[in-house]
Amino acid sequence: MNPISPHFVVFNDNFFDLFEYIQAILAVFLSGISTAFKQLSISQILLGYVFYYPFFMSYVWMIGALYYYFHYEKHDLKIKEQPELKDYPSVSILVPCYNEEDNVKEVITHLMGMNYPNYEVIAINDGSKDRTGDILNHLSITYPKLKVIHHAKNQGKAIGLNTAALFARSEYLIGIDGDALLDHDAIPWLLRHFQMGPRVAAVTGNPRIRTRSTLLGRIQVGEFSSIVGLIKRAQRTYGRLFTVSGVVAMFRRTALHDVNYWSPDMLTEDIDISWKLQLRHWDVRFEPRALCWILMPETLHGLWKQRLRWAMGGVQVMLKNVWILTEWRKRRMWPIFLEYFSSLLWAYLMASVILLWSIGLFIDLPASIKVGSILPHWHGVMLGTTCLLQILISLYLDRQYDHSLFRYYFWMVWYPLAYWMLNMMSTVVSVPKVLLRGHGKRAVWVSPDRGLRTPNEK
Repeated sequence: MNPISPHFVVFNDNFFDLFEYIQAILAVFLSGISTAFKQLSISQILLGYVFYYPFFMSYVWMIGALYYYFHYEKHDLKIKEQPELKDYPSVSILVPCYNEEDNVKEVITHLMGMNYPNYEVIAINDGSKDRTGDILNHLSITYPKLKVIHHAKNQGKAIGLNTAALFARSEYLIGIDGDALLDHDAIPWLLRHFQMGPRVAAVTGNPRIRTRSTLLGRIQVGEFSSIVGLIKRAQRTYGRLFTVSGVVAMFRRTALHDVNYWSPDMLTEDIDISWKLQLRHWDVRFEPRALCWILMPETLHGLWKQRLRWAMGGVQVMLKNVWILTEWRKRRMWPIFLEYFSSLLWAYLMASVILLWSIGLFIDLPASIKVGSILPHWHGVMLGTTCLLQILISLYLDRQYDHSLFRYYFWMVWYPLAYWMLNMMSTVVSVPKVLLRGHGKRAVWVSPDRGLRTPNEK
């Protein structure tokens, strides 16, 4: 007999004993949960989910982001300017514009200074009602690299991108917004991922906020680090991204052709294209060194319109792709889908808690549904502390790209109250609006709030 055989037998016996032990523990645990649910009131169950979901997910995101930073990102920080590429293929930068007369000259002029030898810029004037078209025509005379496409009427960002993609001469396409300033070294940082493997379909960059003159603007600086940057790092660690950033992303034309390009009926074409690509088993990545400086709303009205559109777009994609839960081959997208559904559920349960508490101020509700208080107790303090820790870690991760970040940490104390409530309300409103909107309706441009800027900045 082989001398290791006795040990092998003992190992097997112990393994099965351990397996049975784990089964017993799980049985007790599940039984405990069942008993607990029988003992808890409806209001306690609601409050439990409202607290534990963001608390748990915050640590999931923080752990994933820190792993990404130390395993991938930290090594790249040694590169001061650009990574070395195998070759330098042609790249087409697509800039869809609608009523961008205040920004388009600055954007196009900035793009002409990219530190890359072989690229073109294609601007799409999507039926603008201001002087955007005239400005682009004038710029095309000054800059030979610039091509301009005019749509007779407002067709929507997706149609604009699709049109530009057909005119582009490159395999690699970068989509940016008409108010975005792409970092001069961004192209090589994005392109290197495509040279790592043929299944890389899209790489999203790292958007940074330019509008910082108001409280809303300053809070968004931290939000984009703690939500966009941190979560994208974590999702990349766990395997799938919920979305590329519509303000800056590079695509492989072959992959876009495989999924029939951007969908014209989706309110957030960036979320939709991310899902279409990954459901076809293409790889989508995040590149923190590919910076893009963007304008964001600095009024409550503009912020509400933006977040409502984002929420409606997310709901659209969820409803469109709910079928993936029935297909085992799409299982790698299940966690992303379930996480978004959980966030949707959280918004409605949070709204229910606030509603029950408000009604309870005037009506004596049954004990099972009565919410005594929504003011923070020990669990609220824990959740708030976790949120501030998440923001602190995210600012630490992005500090090398935006050196003034930590000065905005003070303003982040307002983030949980201001933005959680805003996102909760926009999510609650988005579901019925999407259901009433129906299918197939074209998603056209609506001029967004670009923040408060001085006359010298315009």
